[in-house]
Amino acid sequence: MQNNQHIERDFALTLAQLDFWEEFRAHPGEAVSTVAHAIEFSGAVDIEALARAITRTILETDVLALRFTATGDDQPRQHLDEGRRPVLRRIDLSADADPRACAMAMMQADLEAPLDLLTQPIAAEWLIHLGPDHVIWYNRGHHIVLDGYAMGLIESRSARLYAAEVSGTDAGAPFGHFPAYLAEEDAYRASPRHDTDGAHWRQVLSAPPAPMTLTKGSEDYPAEEMSHEESLSDLRAPLLARSAELGIGWPDLLTALCAAWAALHLKDGSVARHDDGTRAGLPVWLPYLSRMGSVAISIPALVVNILPFDVSVEADETVRATLTRLAARLRKLRRHGRYRIEQIGFDHGLGTQERFFFSPLINVLPFDQASFPGCQTQRHVLSNGPGDGFNITIRADSTAQGLELRMDGDPSLTPPKDFREHRISLPEFLREALRDESQDRPISALSRHAEPA
Repeated sequence: MQNNQHIERDFALTLAQLDFWEEFRAHPGEAVSTVAHAIEFSGAVDIEALARAITRTILETDVLALRFTATGDDQPRQHLDEGRRPVLRRIDLSADADPRACAMAMMQADLEAPLDLLTQPIAAEWLIHLGPDHVIWYNRGHHIVLDGYAMGLIESRSARLYAAEVSGTDAGAPFGHFPAYLAEEDAYRASPRHDTDGAHWRQVLSAPPAPMTLTKGSEDYPAEEMSHEESLSDLRAPLLARSAELGIGWPDLLTALCAAWAALHLKDGSVARHDDGTRAGLPVWLPYLSRMGSVAISIPALVVNILPFDVSVEADETVRATLTRLAARLRKLRRHGRYRIEQIGFDHGLGTQERFFFSPLINVLPFDQASFPGCQTQRHVLSNGPGDGFNITIRADSTAQGLELRMDGDPSLTPPKDFREHRISLPEFLREALRDESQDRPISALSRHAEPA
């Protein structure tokens, strides 16, 4: 277990955290950036061992103990405060007539409750007993300290500690300390590499089409977003076949295909037509892990970056050529992916109260879920925080098993009629594009829905 006695405990916020701080100040009394997962356990669950594993993980996770303060000039600070570290709450609903429904309602109510970063703990950990060998672990925090990968780290660490309890396997090393990540970020920002990366992004954004922006605090998050979920499990075999044939990792292949679809199909004003109308382009926004080669690979925190992917699609270019070109562009962008999007915005001339409008956003998540020996588990992603405009999320494990598509749209920007078309045309486009006989066809000819925006 970690010894926290000699760790520096007071810090400025990172650029990424400052964005969420400003969002919090602009949307008081709203729960707009809560992140929460629930893992439902059944089977031979050793509930006490599970509780001990979760508790130990909580003690290893520095950011769960963060407290935020602001001075008179609203300069926020964050402090490691053991008084804010959550204690695993044990809730017994086994006597309820419908314990699972009751648990889901309790978690939803917690998600929807406003969270004051200045006065309230930023995280909650519950273990809800539904019946013999049936429990739910609810893990909730704020995006200012946790991203999706951090949530997965917490789940995987708890699974490894649980396995050590019940099977005697090696528990492995504890998490690294949050201050180590902050120090590494400071060193990167003072390095020549930071300057080189900045020059790259200035060049990218100097070319049309210009990305859309908005004023921080002006976000009008819809009360009810349009959403659609669909299994893409039938795509696994052709996806892996095209991946091997083209030498492109399957997550990048799906990212490139979704980006090409967006350039051909979106009608929300984000697509720019060029020349005689045969070329379409737009900035697509891509979450970037930003942890490989960093101490953050084993430190739960808000680390994820967002990168602008300058996509162009030519109507007569073949599927094969388009995918090869876009995948090469992706690889080049990621070489400069540590440079923060907030700094990219400053370099682009955005003021402190402006930010890019992250739409369309494409997020392909090829991550294995935590495995707890002897247990059957189902993970529920209850909240990822709000998104801008139009979002495409594809989840699967690292081998592309269990491919699932989710599309989200803001009805004020994408009319419901267009969204209904999109939820048909995107899966159709992906299935057609991955067929062997489609590789040498023009990409704009893949589906009947590919009319000009």
